Amino acid sequence: MSLLQEAMEDFAIVKQVTNSDEYGGEITEFETLSTFKGALVFNTSSEILVARSQNVVSAYTLTTNKDVILEYHTLIKKVSNNKILRVTSDGDDKYTPNSALLNMRQVTCEEYSI
Repeated sequence: MSLLQEAMEDFAIVKQVTNSDEYGGEITEFETLSTFKGALVFNTSSEILVARSQNVVSAYTLTTNKDVILEYHTLIKKVSNNKILRVTSDGDDKYTPNSALLNMRQVTCEEYSI
């Protein structure tokens, strides 16, 4: 098992659903559409620190297998802590070539709040 595979944990692609509550308000929930494995890291590079000062908040990098293609603004949930993230890059932009021994694709993400 590689270090990358060892770092992978459960994630879910989710859809935001808003329903009325019994008091005239709304309840927002997230419905699971599918699941996948991924490794999420918080980006602390100097570039992201400068970008954060300009209100860019794509502070996470998510690494998955190449067969997981996440589209821009897809909502995902980290299953271990229910953190909701939104993909902020195109999942078809950054991946290893077919000739590579590594099987990975990367997207950037930001925390998502309702």
